[in-house]
Amino acid sequence: MMTVHEVSQLAGISVRTLHHYDSIGLLSPNARTEAGYRLYDEECLARLQQILLFRELEFSLKDIKVIMSSPGFDRTKAIDQQIRLLELKRDHIDRLLLMARQMRDGEVSSMSFEPFDDATLRQYAEEARQSWGSTPEWKEYERRSEGRTMEDEQAMGAELMSLFKPFAQMAEAGVSPKSDEAKAQAKRIQAFISDHYYACPDEVFLQLGRAYGCGGDFTRNIDSAAGSGAAEFAMHAIEACFAP
Repeated sequence: MMTVHEVSQLAGISVRTLHHYDSIGLLSPNARTEAGYRLYDEECLARLQQILLFRELEFSLKDIKVIMSSPGFDRTKAIDQQIRLLELKRDHIDRLLLMARQMRDGEVSSMSFEPFDDATLRQYAEEARQSWGSTPEWKEYERRSEGRTMEDEQAMGAELMSLFKPFAQMAEAGVSPKSDEAKAQAKRIQAFISDHYYACPDEVFLQLGRAYGCGGDFTRNIDSAAGSGAAEFAMHAIEACFAP
């Protein structure tokens, strides 16, 4: 575990920036000391690496949050997209370097501006954004979140996470995720999402459930907030709600 100051020194970004990432729900510490100081583990650092890669590629913090909070977020897919964008950016810079050297040596026409064309890079970046943030659910969430303060968003997120805590308790007590108790709790989560984020029909909730238990950021965040095993139990409880 590392303190916010240690992460700041390691990553070369300011403590203020890390505090801001926490305040907007982009990168939150997974623990705190008894005195309330932020602590970051390796998963947090891996998430920070991905955030900083997106920033290098000139994605806005809003776009990064949409991408990394998407129910279908896949870290491997995102890294593949980042690699492709970096390759396109490198090719663009290589063309500009070649043109600059030719200009120095008087080998380029004053009518040549093709190396400045970054349309391919911009198009791929936009496709990457759209692949994560173009769903009707996210559009509705963005519409509903207009006017909410960061404190409102954080309080709402904490309330949602509290609904997962009974799942950790059920898992520890050996309760089946197919039980009426578990399915009723799953339905409470579905209703909360519909009431506060976006309309969450059964098929969307099923997709969310699979994301909860797939072992990615959703799983880690839920287990960190609600208790070990909560995310996987939630996935099975949600599946049980709609089993034939």
